[in-house]
Amino acid sequence: MRAETRHQLKQDRFRGATFGAAEATVHWTVEHKSKLVIGSLVLATVLAATLGGWYFLNQQDQKASVQLNQAVRTLNTPLRAPGTPPEPDFPSFASAKERATEAHKQFQTIVDTYSRTRTGEFARYFLGATASQLGDSAAAERDLKTVAFSHNEDLAALAKLALAGVYRNTNRTKEAIDLYHNLIEKPTRSVGKATAQIELAATYQFSQQPVEAKRIYEQMQKENPASEIAQFAAQKLQELK
Repeated sequence: MRAETRHQLKQDRFRGATFGAAEATVHWTVEHKSKLVIGSLVLATVLAATLGGWYFLNQQDQKASVQLNQAVRTLNTPLRAPGTPPEPDFPSFASAKERATEAHKQFQTIVDTYSRTRTGEFARYFLGATASQLGDSAAAERDLKTVAFSHNEDLAALAKLALAGVYRNTNRTKEAIDLYHNLIEKPTRSVGKATAQIELAATYQFSQQPVEAKRIYEQMQKENPASEIAQFAAQKLQELK
């Protein structure tokens, strides 16, 4: 059945179902015609603004996506061996700090220009991650906290994982542990339970709590028998002895 035919049938059914109600209210409609006209105009304006806003944001998101891809490529650009001169045809950076600095600038531009887009949220995550790499813990915490409350649960989980790392590296162990527990209890496609458990156990080791770290690794073995996760946990348990 052609789309136009299906559409017409839907319209006919709609008209039939509402015709009686329309007749019953025809007098009220005539009496309140001016209010209805004004209301219709307002509704039309709102709908036009909504559709226009959606189109604008969609266009902005596409532009932001192009820039985000470029910034991520910058973040993945190879590093040159010490003392090696740059080659014009093969982009590279002299150090991880130089690379993170350049990528951070690019992510900042996206956030400043396209903050209301979905891609802008991803850029803010990378902005926080690169700030952490550059040792700016305050900026990293600010941006990652913002993304941690995203409606996109996969992106929010990544932000929480990175934020927990910031807390761990700045001796805010309890806050890091709380975030890891949150990720363990609510795993996502981007941050699985085992990933959060590994980071939690590492945090316990980092904070001189080997008994707690051992408990986590033993739990991982029990939950993931005959798997690479279990093998990894066994290796870590050997290191703790």
